[in-house]
Amino acid sequence: MKNLLSSGITNKLVSSSSKNRYQIVKIFASVALTITTFFSWSIVTKASQWENVIATRMLELQQSDERWISIDLSTQRLIAWEGNKAVYAVIVSTGKASTPTRLGTFRVYTKYRTTRMTGPGYDVPDVPYTMYYDGGMAIHGAYWHNRFGTPVSHGCTNVAVNHAKWLFNWASVGTPVVVHN
Repeated sequence: MKNLLSSGITNKLVSSSSKNRYQIVKIFASVALTITTFFSWSIVTKASQWENVIATRMLELQQSDERWISIDLSTQRLIAWEGNKAVYAVIVSTGKASTPTRLGTFRVYTKYRTTRMTGPGYDVPDVPYTMYYDGGMAIHGAYWHNRFGTPVSHGCTNVAVNHAKWLFNWASVGTPVVVHN
Protein backbone atom coordinates (compact mmCIF):
# COMPACT_ATOMS: atom_id res chain seq x y z
CA MET A 1 0.00 0.00 0.00
CA LYS A 2 2.81 2.32 0.93
CA ASN A 3 4.43 1.66 -2.48
CA LEU A 4 1.17 2.45 -4.28
CA LEU A 5 0.82 5.76 -2.43
CA SER A 6 4.40 6.82 -3.01
CA SER A 7 4.18 5.74 -6.64
CA GLY A 8 1.00 7.80 -7.07
CA ILE A 9 2.67 10.82 -5.48
CA THR A 10 5.72 10.32 -7.72
CA ASN A 11 3.50 10.10 -10.79
CA LYS A 12 1.78 13.34 -9.80
CA LEU A 13 5.17 15.01 -9.22
CA VAL A 14 6.51 13.74 -12.55
CA SER A 15 3.34 14.74 -14.33
CA SER A 16 3.42 18.17 -12.62
CA SER A 17 7.10 18.51 -13.49
CA SER A 18 6.34 17.54 -17.11
CA LYS A 19 3.60 20.18 -17.29
CA ASN A 20 6.02 22.80 -15.95
CA ARG A 21 8.66 21.78 -18.49
CA TYR A 22 6.05 21.89 -21.24
CA GLN A 23 5.01 25.42 -20.18
CA ILE A 24 8.66 26.55 -20.11
CA VAL A 25 9.29 25.07 -23.55
CA LYS A 26 6.14 26.79 -24.85
CA ILE A 27 7.35 30.13 -23.46
CA PHE A 28 10.84 29.73 -24.96
CA ALA A 29 9.39 28.69 -28.31
CA SER A 30 7.07 31.70 -28.28
CA VAL A 31 9.95 34.07 -27.46
CA ALA A 32 12.16 32.49 -30.13
CA LEU A 33 9.40 32.81 -32.72
CA THR A 34 8.83 36.46 -31.77
CA ILE A 35 12.55 37.27 -32.02
CA THR A 36 12.91 35.43 -35.33
CA THR A 37 9.87 37.20 -36.77
CA PHE A 38 11.15 40.59 -35.63
CA PHE A 39 14.65 40.13 -37.02
CA SER A 40 13.49 38.58 -40.29
CA TRP A 41 11.11 41.52 -40.75
CA SER A 42 13.98 43.90 -40.02
CA ILE A 43 16.28 42.12 -42.51
CA VAL A 44 13.55 42.07 -45.17
CA THR A 45 12.91 45.78 -44.60
CA LYS A 46 16.61 46.63 -44.97
CA ALA A 47 16.95 44.38 -48.03
CA SER A 48 13.82 45.89 -49.50
CA GLN A 49 15.13 49.43 -48.93
CA TRP A 50 18.46 48.51 -50.58
CA GLU A 51 16.64 46.91 -53.52
CA ASN A 52 14.63 50.14 -53.88
CA VAL A 53 17.85 52.21 -54.01
CA ILE A 54 19.25 49.92 -56.73
CA ALA A 55 15.97 49.89 -58.70
CA THR A 56 15.71 53.68 -58.49
CA ARG A 57 19.27 54.09 -59.77
CA MET A 58 18.57 51.72 -62.67
CA LEU A 59 15.45 53.71 -63.62
CA GLU A 60 17.45 56.96 -63.50
CA LEU A 61 20.11 55.50 -65.77
CA GLN A 62 17.51 54.10 -68.19
CA GLN A 63 15.98 57.55 -68.50
CA SER A 64 19.36 59.09 -69.38
CA ASP A 65 21.64 58.73 -72.39
CA GLU A 66 24.48 57.62 -70.11
CA ARG A 67 26.50 54.45 -70.68
CA TRP A 68 26.19 52.07 -67.74
CA ILE A 69 26.75 48.43 -66.79
CA SER A 70 24.27 46.10 -65.11
CA ILE A 71 25.52 42.93 -63.39
CA ASP A 72 22.72 40.52 -62.49
CA LEU A 73 23.97 38.05 -59.87
CA SER A 74 20.89 35.82 -60.12
CA THR A 75 21.38 35.18 -63.85
CA GLN A 76 25.17 35.68 -64.03
CA ARG A 77 24.69 38.21 -66.84
CA LEU A 78 26.35 41.54 -67.54
CA ILE A 79 24.60 44.00 -69.84
CA ALA A 80 26.16 47.18 -71.21
CA TRP A 81 23.52 49.89 -71.65
CA GLU A 82 23.26 53.23 -73.34
CA GLY A 83 20.30 54.76 -71.52
CA ASN A 84 17.50 52.23 -71.96
CA LYS A 85 19.09 50.46 -74.92
CA ALA A 86 21.05 47.25 -74.24
CA VAL A 87 24.12 47.31 -76.50
CA TYR A 88 26.09 44.27 -75.29
CA ALA A 89 25.31 41.25 -73.11
CA VAL A 90 27.58 38.49 -71.82
CA ILE A 91 27.58 35.58 -69.38
CA VAL A 92 29.88 36.25 -66.43
CA SER A 93 31.19 34.56 -63.33
CA THR A 94 30.74 36.53 -60.11
CA GLY A 95 31.71 35.80 -56.50
CA LYS A 96 31.15 32.42 -54.95
CA ALA A 97 29.19 32.13 -51.68
CA SER A 98 32.29 32.48 -49.47
CA THR A 99 33.52 35.58 -51.38
CA PRO A 100 30.37 37.20 -52.78
CA THR A 101 30.09 40.08 -55.20
CA ARG A 102 28.56 42.99 -53.29
CA LEU A 103 25.21 44.45 -54.33
CA GLY A 104 25.10 48.17 -54.97
CA THR A 105 25.60 51.09 -57.28
CA PHE A 106 29.18 52.02 -58.13
CA ARG A 107 31.31 53.72 -60.79
CA VAL A 108 34.39 52.51 -62.61
CA TYR A 109 37.17 54.37 -60.80
CA THR A 110 40.27 53.03 -62.56
CA LYS A 111 41.18 50.90 -65.57
CA TYR A 112 44.25 48.77 -66.35
CA ARG A 113 44.96 47.04 -69.64
CA THR A 114 46.71 44.36 -67.51
CA THR A 115 47.33 44.08 -63.80
CA ARG A 116 48.35 41.56 -61.15
CA MET A 117 45.63 40.51 -58.72
CA THR A 118 46.50 39.00 -55.36
CA GLY A 119 44.54 38.08 -52.29
CA PRO A 120 43.97 35.22 -49.85
CA GLY A 121 44.35 32.04 -51.91
CA TYR A 122 45.18 33.63 -55.28
CA ASP A 123 47.93 35.46 -57.14
CA VAL A 124 47.12 35.99 -60.81
CA PRO A 125 49.52 37.87 -63.10
CA ASP A 126 48.54 39.74 -66.25
CA VAL A 127 44.79 40.00 -65.61
CA PRO A 128 43.51 41.63 -68.81
CA TYR A 129 41.11 44.54 -69.27
CA THR A 130 40.51 45.31 -65.60
CA MET A 131 38.02 47.97 -64.51
CA TYR A 132 37.83 48.51 -60.74
CA TYR A 133 34.47 49.69 -59.46
CA ASP A 134 34.20 48.69 -55.75
CA GLY A 135 37.41 48.65 -53.72
CA GLY A 136 39.26 45.55 -54.91
CA MET A 137 36.31 44.36 -57.02
CA ALA A 138 36.55 44.68 -60.77
CA ILE A 139 35.16 43.59 -64.10
CA HIS A 140 38.02 41.83 -65.88
CA GLY A 141 39.01 39.19 -68.36
CA ALA A 142 39.58 35.68 -67.01
CA TYR A 143 41.92 33.48 -69.03
CA TRP A 144 42.32 30.87 -66.26
CA HIS A 145 38.82 29.38 -66.37
CA ASN A 146 35.85 28.85 -68.65
CA ARG A 147 33.12 28.50 -66.03
CA PHE A 148 31.08 31.54 -67.03
CA GLY A 149 27.53 31.36 -65.76
CA THR A 150 28.75 29.93 -62.43
CA PRO A 151 29.81 32.02 -59.41
CA VAL A 152 33.47 31.02 -58.86
CA SER A 153 35.37 34.28 -58.34
CA HIS A 154 36.69 35.97 -55.21
CA GLY A 155 34.09 38.73 -55.70
CA CYS A 156 35.12 40.17 -59.05
CA THR A 157 33.06 39.87 -62.22
CA ASN A 158 34.96 37.52 -64.54
CA VAL A 159 34.35 37.89 -68.26
CA ALA A 160 35.81 36.00 -71.24
CA VAL A 161 38.85 37.95 -72.46
CA ASN A 162 37.35 39.01 -75.81
CA HIS A 163 34.23 40.36 -74.03
CA ALA A 164 36.36 42.08 -71.38
CA LYS A 165 38.28 43.85 -74.17
CA TRP A 166 35.04 45.13 -75.73
CA LEU A 167 33.76 46.38 -72.36
CA PHE A 168 37.12 47.97 -71.53
CA ASN A 169 37.11 49.92 -74.80
CA TRP A 170 33.43 50.90 -74.46
CA ALA A 171 33.41 52.05 -70.80
CA SER A 172 35.34 54.92 -69.30
CA VAL A 173 36.37 55.93 -65.80
CA GLY A 174 33.12 57.12 -64.21
CA THR A 175 30.84 54.63 -65.98
CA PRO A 176 28.11 53.55 -63.52
CA VAL A 177 28.03 49.87 -62.50
CA VAL A 178 24.87 48.48 -60.89
CA VAL A 179 25.12 45.08 -59.21
CA HIS A 180 21.76 43.50 -58.39
CA ASN A 181 19.82 40.24 -58.04
